[in-house]
Amino acid sequence: MRQIPRLFVGPRLAPGARFELDPAQAHQLLAVLRLDTGAELRLLDDQTGEWAARIAAVTRRAVTVEVGAMIRGRETVADFWLVAAPIRPERFALMVEKATELGVGRIQPVLTSRTQHARQNPARLHAHMVEAAEQCGRTALPALAEPLALPALLAGWDQARTLLFADEEGGAPAATVMAAAPPPAAVLIGPEGGFAPEERAALLAHPAVRRLARGPRILRADTAAVAAIALWQALSGGER
Repeated sequence: MRQIPRLFVGPRLAPGARFELDPAQAHQLLAVLRLDTGAELRLLDDQTGEWAARIAAVTRRAVTVEVGAMIRGRETVADFWLVAAPIRPERFALMVEKATELGVGRIQPVLTSRTQHARQNPARLHAHMVEAAEQCGRTALPALAEPLALPALLAGWDQARTLLFADEEGGAPAATVMAAAPPPAAVLIGPEGGFAPEERAALLAHPAVRRLARGPRILRADTAAVAAIALWQALSGGER
């Protein structure tokens, strides 16, 4: 049985609404999946939820869809953020993709003195988020924030939101720290090469920061992000 395609769309969805898909989505349905008029779809708008739909009309390059009934409402997203220094674009895109699959609510790039790949492509990152959410069954997308320098991030940080920081020089066991960090919370993933001494000092001095031991292995940044998100979900009770 062919899986019914799931697509995030721009318009707010409602029963009976008709509109054209964007050209890339139309190409995917017509040229790749070989669908035609009457084919079933699942549409999501990141506002209301997931809706049944069908292809109502097809031209050479355009697909018009008609919305049916709502299948389920938009998911409740745990108030957990990934705060990460950008790394090589392909690896950062992978980190964003996996964070989306795991259900984070916000992705906040942070620029540090050792960040080597500050320039990223937001449109490309958003596309990875959308594709991941469509594939894994999410009905919501994380917010993708503008990058912030670490001093600005810390200066504007809400002290009610725990900021989990894996310190290479020690800290409490991750299980202990994360179990005591219910939402709202965030995890900080540093750059390749780690934080500069003055950055580490600023982190440890911040009242919202909770230091946890990094563990015996040096993980790649994208691996560390996945591991930290999964641990927090398992230990904090914050997963929905």
